[in-house]
Amino acid sequence: MKPMPNTLATIKSKLDNKVGEEMMVVAQAGRKKITKRHGILHKTYPAVFVVDLDQDENSFERVSYSYTDILTKNIEIAFE
Repeated sequence: MKPMPNTLATIKSKLDNKVGEEMMVVAQAGRKKITKRHGILHKTYPAVFVVDLDQDENSFERVSYSYTDILTKNIEIAFE
């Protein structure tokens, strides 16, 4: 039997339980290019979540993504 497809609500509730944990975000950055960013899940909002980025690797402090990005596989997240 196939697993049920994730919904935005289940993605959000899983992330709600991970606030404050270290994570990695792998994002599609165009043709055959991906970016990997390490950070800490800062906060979840109704439509987006915010990641505080590792300042040694990135020039900006925070980035936000929508839960739709995970659902449509535009980004992948992994917790350390």
